[in-house]
Amino acid sequence: MNTAYLLSGHVMHHRLRPVVNRFVYPVFYLRLNLAALDKMRGFWFGIDCWRPLALRTRDYGPRDGSPLLPWIRARLAEAGISATGEVWLQTFPRVFGYVFNPVSFWFCHDTEGHLVAVLAEVNSTFGERHAYLLSHADGRAITASDELVCRKLLHVSPFCRVEGCYRFRFQQTAERSQVRIDYDDEAGALLHTAISGRLTALSAGSAVRALLRQPLLTVGVIVRIHAQALRLWLKRVPFFHQPQPPAAPLSRSQE
Repeated sequence: MNTAYLLSGHVMHHRLRPVVNRFVYPVFYLRLNLAALDKMRGFWFGIDCWRPLALRTRDYGPRDGSPLLPWIRARLAEAGISATGEVWLQTFPRVFGYVFNPVSFWFCHDTEGHLVAVLAEVNSTFGERHAYLLSHADGRAITASDELVCRKLLHVSPFCRVEGCYRFRFQQTAERSQVRIDYDDEAGALLHTAISGRLTALSAGSAVRALLRQPLLTVGVIVRIHAQALRLWLKRVPFFHQPQPPAAPLSRSQE
């Protein structure tokens, strides 16, 4: 059974007002089984070491380099969520040592393999972070038709106020993945975002192919964020100053 995958696909972002702004960029992600991190070693990919593609555990969860699986198990238990099955982390890798992750997803399953919770761990370019824990109040499985809603608490763009809510939808199969995130402010729908792609086993060959296609993946992420911010500024989209960060590092979805 594979414990590590590459997700090769695209990120789409569509702003609806006060001006329309849409972009689609090619990307690739890692999707890793947290129970098997210690076994993931190779010339092209490694954990907590320098490799062309790498994952540093201190970039996630408690941010202290401690094991990630016990940390997420504790957060789920605190929330009363029964998700004692596999947990998969979907994230941008460090590419030649550098990474910026706008959002990473922790897919949490029950013992029967059903997706019952997702932790969306968000990082801002201002150096702040917040995690949104998404699940149904009754603990039932999350399906492709479900919409999970949480209040926006973190300032991630100077062109959006910290108000309103996010609406998440997850469509997951053995071959493909899509995450849709719609943002509504107090005036209604403002942003549509989708992260989608095809899953293939992580191997030396797939890692090399991904690097050849996008050797500057993670540098490109931060460059494109600032390029799109410049486009919005030139279009005279209102600018909002950074408020105080959220008091708690984690919040729950609402039903």
